[in-house]
Amino acid sequence: MSLGWRRVAWRLGLLLLAGLWLTGCATTKVDWNARIGVFTYDQAILDLGPPDKSAQTSEGVLVADWLIRRGHVWIHGPLLPPWYYPYAYGTPVETYSPAQFLRLTFARDGRLQKFDRYYR
Repeated sequence: MSLGWRRVAWRLGLLLLAGLWLTGCATTKVDWNARIGVFTYDQAILDLGPPDKSAQTSEGVLVADWLIRRGHVWIHGPLLPPWYYPYAYGTPVETYSPAQFLRLTFARDGRLQKFDRYYR
């Protein structure tokens, strides 16, 4: 009888650990609208690291871009050597996923003025 309880306890423990692990891997979305007027350039560097590009306008506005996700190229289709020609139907197709950037614009006082996401 005690062997059955051990199995149940073991399985429950594994389920609990898996649940905690999956919960820890969940990412939270950033509410950039709530950060406008509050979030500073120094906080952005602490959260996102140094920007990939930045420029300051003549009015003192700082515009900085961060790379959020790199672009990828996938090749689909028959990737067979040329001597398999009669058996390779179709040609390989290349699919491109663009890189995602986050552009943050900071006012003269260093606080977030606006944000934008763009793809390139």
